[in-house]
Amino acid sequence: PVRLCVTMADALFAQMQKKVETEPAKAAEMAKKTKAIFQFVLPNAGEWVVDLKTEGGKVYKGKADKADCTLSLKDDDFLAMASGKLNGQQAFMAGKLKLKGNMMLAQKLGSVLDALK
Repeated sequence: PVRLCVTMADALFAQMQKKVETEPAKAAEMAKKTKAIFQFVLPNAGEWVVDLKTEGGKVYKGKADKADCTLSLKDDDFLAMASGKLNGQQAFMAGKLKLKGNMMLAQKLGSVLDALK
């Protein structure tokens, strides 16, 4: 039998994915406000995409064709940010979070994570 190793970060993204699918109005509202595709690169969970540019929004494991903002950080730091224990700006200043693309979009990330939890 094949065993799947699922990290806490994978579980959180799966929860976000379910929220987008079960609450399309909320996802559409977030997409309207954000209009961005976020690519997350995590060492243990791999790459995840939070697409809030496409109508209705999408969350999926994989690589975005064209991400507006790419965030690279450790799984634990992502979980701390998602739970509100780690401020994104502090993580960036401390070198825990690396950003590529439109850095201003990263400021919207807190509200995105809160809405999709």
